[in-house]
Amino acid sequence: MDSKCFQISDELAVRMYTYMAMLQTMDTIFYEAQRQGRISFYVTAIGEEAINIASAAALQLDDPVFPQYRESGVLLWRGFTLQEFANQCFGNKNDNCKGRQMPAHYGSVKHNYFTVASTVATQVPHAVGAAYSLKMDRINACSITYFGDGGTSTGDFHAALNFAAVMEAPVIFFCRNNGWAISTPVGDQFRSDGIVVRGQAYGVHSIRVDGNDALAIYSAVRAARQMAITEQRPVLIEALTYRGGHHTTSDDSTRYRSAEEIEWWRVAQCPVSRFRKWLEKEGWWNSDAETELRASLRKQVLRAIQVAEQVEKPPVADIFTDVYDAPPSNLHEQETTLLETIEKHPKEYPPNFSC
Repeated sequence: MDSKCFQISDELAVRMYTYMAMLQTMDTIFYEAQRQGRISFYVTAIGEEAINIASAAALQLDDPVFPQYRESGVLLWRGFTLQEFANQCFGNKNDNCKGRQMPAHYGSVKHNYFTVASTVATQVPHAVGAAYSLKMDRINACSITYFGDGGTSTGDFHAALNFAAVMEAPVIFFCRNNGWAISTPVGDQFRSDGIVVRGQAYGVHSIRVDGNDALAIYSAVRAARQMAITEQRPVLIEALTYRGGHHTTSDDSTRYRSAEEIEWWRVAQCPVSRFRKWLEKEGWWNSDAETELRASLRKQVLRAIQVAEQVEKPPVADIFTDVYDAPPSNLHEQETTLLETIEKHPKEYPPNFSC
């Protein structure tokens, strides 16, 4: 590939690779932490690192992000620290969600990244509403929402695309077509030629791209952003990729696909390795830099976990705040009942678990 075609500098390319490796390292170690019983749940982006980092690199911080649950790399690129990721997964008092979200369900107002919800595709119409708001306020930005192929089988997806097309909202619909909606293959979901035709059917400009090619992703998202803002119209991107890990730590994907298939994609088609080979060909990366980076990233992630698990949990009172300005009586009753239960069964709760 000719780097000039994508107008990407050596500095940006190396930074993108660094964050792809960071995401890969974080996922590997956090996954192991879950298997060790240190956190209760985790979602990896294995095999989809290029989608995460390259798309994020093509956006601006003013562009609100409406993620599904496999886009932690977008937040990582925007400056959410490894310590903040660890704090959220452990649900300690430094977690900006105050321990009230499942692990790997991040959110950050500072980074214009809306909080993850497990329910499939609910974020898609939200992104369209935000985009329409940007248009009405004449803000030079667009919203972007990420979802999997399974999300396109929901009513929210179809309603959102139609609304965006009719109202000409500056939004990017980014579909990670990784072949599986948990255990349901795309062949059992639809008979159409992927997802792009669904966008075209609603009058939405649609692009299909190699989801394992970081340069292609960067180029597609950058072009989509420019089109969405300058032409005030929605754009759909379908990135063809493969989910290299289990759906979540609650899943065993070898029950519905072969271990050999998974291994082939994780090794032969790894987007991180693929991008590294291109960097080496350009003379922007070498084995010494790789060794140093990997060692440093592993230390950083392990340190973040060690710190996070030593921090105490949020106080019980935080469970009942941030919804009502003046909490209703039934919420007060629930708080009182919980405190009485803790007092009655102190051995069942951590010693610092109090208001």
